[in-house]
Amino acid sequence: MRIKLVAGNWKMNGSRASNQALVETLLPALSQIAGVKCAVCAPYPYLAQLQQALSGSGVAWGAQDVSQFESGAYTGEVSGSMLVEFGCRYTIVGHSERRTLFGDTNQIAAEKYAAALKTGLTPIFCVGETLQEREAGKTEAVVAAQLAAVLDRSRAQSFAQAVIAYEPVWAIGTGKTATPAEAQAVHAFLRSQLADQDATVAEKVQILYGGSVKAANAAELFAMADIDGGLIGGASLDATEFAAICSAAAGAAG
Repeated sequence: MRIKLVAGNWKMNGSRASNQALVETLLPALSQIAGVKCAVCAPYPYLAQLQQALSGSGVAWGAQDVSQFESGAYTGEVSGSMLVEFGCRYTIVGHSERRTLFGDTNQIAAEKYAAALKTGLTPIFCVGETLQEREAGKTEAVVAAQLAAVLDRSRAQSFAQAVIAYEPVWAIGTGKTATPAEAQAVHAFLRSQLADQDATVAEKVQILYGGSVKAANAAELFAMADIDGGLIGGASLDATEFAAICSAAAGAAG
């Protein structure tokens, strides 16, 4: 059975004081929850703070992006090897906000995925469609193309060291959520795409759902056969809410 994973994406939020308060409330709550993996992905400047606060806690941490370049004249970029120095286990790759606001194409996302793996990071690779694409019946074609860019470069076997996150763009931060059945259908489709190349890896890879996940809907989503946890945005900034989501994942796993 796949272990559930709940990863928080703080996006461009936080301060040293608010981060400390969040972690100090969160850790005691998470210590009471077994059978689920938890992680937080923070803005780059706060990774040292998380390394200090979370080391030895069982809660992993990571970044929200990574450069496709190892080093060099790339002002403003942060490489995977730099993230590893701050104890990061995960990095988000291909988030829709990176794709739509900052120009990350499928090819760039695939390059960042490969760069993350090369440095020993576990990429959380995001796919998802817009509302217009869903209404046009293009959901499967869109997520298949996003996944195919990685499969072409790194092959299905690479997902033995990676995570997938399905985040319908129309459900991120909008309060709208795909129904459990809608989400499950896309998760099953993604797993089938991997299985065409490697059935063993496809069966084991964690596929997370992201898109306005809350404590109120988490249990129903996580009960689906191919939903292995969540990539949590706004709710990850509330310690009580995030811990409740992790608890729902543990309950679904049990």
